[in-house]
Amino acid sequence: MAENATTVTGKDFLDSVSHYFDKAAAHTNLQPGVLEQIKVCNSVYKVSFPVEVDGKVEVYEGIRVQHSHHKMPTKGGIRYSVFVDEDEVKALATLMTFKCAIVDVPFGGAKGGVKINPRTASPQLLEKVTRRFAVELIKKNLIGPGVDVPAPDYGTGSREMAWIADTYATFRYGEDNALGCVTGKPVGQGGVRGRTEATGLGIYYGMREFFNDEELLRKAGLTPGMAGKRIVVQGLGNVGFYASKFCQEMGGAIITAIAEREGGIIKEDGINIEDVFAYRQRTGSVKDFPGSRFVENSLDLLEHDCDVLLPAALENQITAENAPRIKAKLIAEGANGPITQDGEEVLLQRGIYVLPDLYLNAGGVTVSYFEWLKNISNMRFGRLSKRAEEASHRQMIEALEETTGKHLSDQRRRMLEHGADEIDLVHSGLEDSMINAYLTMRDAMREKPAITDLRTAAFYVAIKKIGDSYGTLGIFP
Repeated sequence: MAENATTVTGKDFLDSVSHYFDKAAAHTNLQPGVLEQIKVCNSVYKVSFPVEVDGKVEVYEGIRVQHSHHKMPTKGGIRYSVFVDEDEVKALATLMTFKCAIVDVPFGGAKGGVKINPRTASPQLLEKVTRRFAVELIKKNLIGPGVDVPAPDYGTGSREMAWIADTYATFRYGEDNALGCVTGKPVGQGGVRGRTEATGLGIYYGMREFFNDEELLRKAGLTPGMAGKRIVVQGLGNVGFYASKFCQEMGGAIITAIAEREGGIIKEDGINIEDVFAYRQRTGSVKDFPGSRFVENSLDLLEHDCDVLLPAALENQITAENAPRIKAKLIAEGANGPITQDGEEVLLQRGIYVLPDLYLNAGGVTVSYFEWLKNISNMRFGRLSKRAEEASHRQMIEALEETTGKHLSDQRRRMLEHGADEIDLVHSGLEDSMINAYLTMRDAMREKPAITDLRTAAFYVAIKKIGDSYGTLGIFP
């Protein structure tokens, strides 16, 4: 989506996060001083650094915010955008702390950004800026597998993470766990299988849990099960694409509209997400996608009639201005902070449920945690167990065949014999994390009847976990 699609500022975003925190904190029995420590950002590092390109020196601004050190290392992405500002990064770092807590990932929250346009900058410039920013972090000991572990975010990807890892390894030559300094790397450079689709798959798992929750579905006016539900998606990047793909292929949902920066398309009988993604890769636009109707102002599609609205672009897309016209019964926050504080108040008053970013898009950091574990153990998941599992399964199948006198087809035998490899284990761990996190939110709502929305429940659970962490450290009584 166009980055200037809204006039809401980074300060508004930070104020919204603080509002949600205060709303949930009121339901806890933690002391005010403890809550203040949990709420504030522990450190902010801003740096200006020069980069020479084609004989010209230009100065770039970078920022890294570490929100909480109750668990180490801290963890959070680095985004590239000309609109990066301190308040926005603080808000995102704060969300990361609570996001990690809700899915039981033992990290503190962090976030970073560099003011650069990744769409117009050449790969050579991006590499120089990335490596130089990494050096600035290394000089201040603000990056490392036990200190602070960045990851991709808006405008960055596995390529930039590989550059950061290589730069770190150069300065920390011989460090065993050097690859753990950053996650979201290519698999060949210490990445983990399943990281690319992790956030989108986590969104699917989270939405699936909601559509199994008959109590909330009744209140929302929705029927159980994702099959047949009409979804409008905003943003066809990594998150939006994979979330749509899994909801369509595994959940049986119907994608009826897609909003992108160049406009949007509507196709009420369903859009094949892989077809439109390939079409946009080929043409640079969703416009004129076969069988669809083009909408010039893609923000209008947020108000399109549907069961689920999935904003997976940037923050502050749903405000008090357009919230009264939202027709979805459920908003699934694929992006960070796509709904403003005032916008959410309108939605809740109208009985529209929100699956909060704090929970729903935590799949990325969950699988980043798995990648970090792989890096510090220097061992691919499944390497020790896969063949042993297959041998055990084979013996069981043979015993059953001998007992029953019946034989399985070769295809069925291969499927049952299969031992879990890395991607199986990553997907399994992600699914388990998303299920457990949803159940803790619902338990919180039952424990505290005054908590009636999922975002407050998520913040409440996260605050309690962080407070317990400080308490067991002996820092607070």
